[in-house]
Amino acid sequence: MGLVEDDRVYLLRDRRYGSGLGFVRLLRDSLRKGVGLEKFIARLRDGSRWISYGELERNVPGRPRLVIPITPPEVWGAGVTYQRSREARELETKAKGIYDLVYDAERPEIFFKATPSRCVGPYETAYIRSDTSWAVPEPELALVLGPDHEIAGFTVGNDLSARDIEGENPLYLPQAKIYRGSCALGPAITPRESIANPMNIEIKMRIFRRGVEVFTGSVNTSKMKRRLEELVEYLVRDNVIPAGTVLLTGTGIVPPDDFTLRDGDVVEIEAEGIGVLRNPISQYPR
Repeated sequence: MGLVEDDRVYLLRDRRYGSGLGFVRLLRDSLRKGVGLEKFIARLRDGSRWISYGELERNVPGRPRLVIPITPPEVWGAGVTYQRSREARELETKAKGIYDLVYDAERPEIFFKATPSRCVGPYETAYIRSDTSWAVPEPELALVLGPDHEIAGFTVGNDLSARDIEGENPLYLPQAKIYRGSCALGPAITPRESIANPMNIEIKMRIFRRGVEVFTGSVNTSKMKRRLEELVEYLVRDNVIPAGTVLLTGTGIVPPDDFTLRDGDVVEIEAEGIGVLRNPISQYPR
């Protein structure tokens, strides 16, 4: 685990924080000490060696590299939280009207997305299903939940989805969403106290094909209909949600209806104050 400050990454000396749930251990220890997470981490990095974040981003073979910042016990998703998503879901589905109802309903759509074995980190290959002909990335602000279900931090999520499978029948949603390599997370976790207003984060996505940009789009989280706390409250209601669980908050960036991801594409998602998540894309062979 390392602390990013400008272009330096200070490696925390205590290796207990370097495992998949090191961020949760940091949270718990900072609570026991009665100090904020940022101050607690700053104490831990004193005297630590550092490496260049720019070097990590270059992802040079044989050199230190970015890995998934947390191995979440579970990943959940919230759907139809942006007007653009509402429009896209209504266009693709044969069950007309259900996404309009969800968008306007008191209860949000919450669905299960991934286990640790289905998640990948920065620069790791993310996948599209072998039996889809209409697959898209879904760039999302991701919430990292703490021991008391508090929003402890933010990262970037890519909720890869098969639009044709979901559109054929809403009951196929798990097949459209849940499979190996379907969820990318990273590049880092920004503590909650470091984001002044999470409802004002600019999210951008770029898709490259053979080195050429074939799509770009952006959205601000201010366009989200539902509050983050509202989504968390519905997720944890009568539910067992372990610390370190990640909640994806929905997408407001949808490529054109004639666009589908292809084998070899590269997806870049940038969230203001968090960083850039890059993943090559591969499709499972039939």
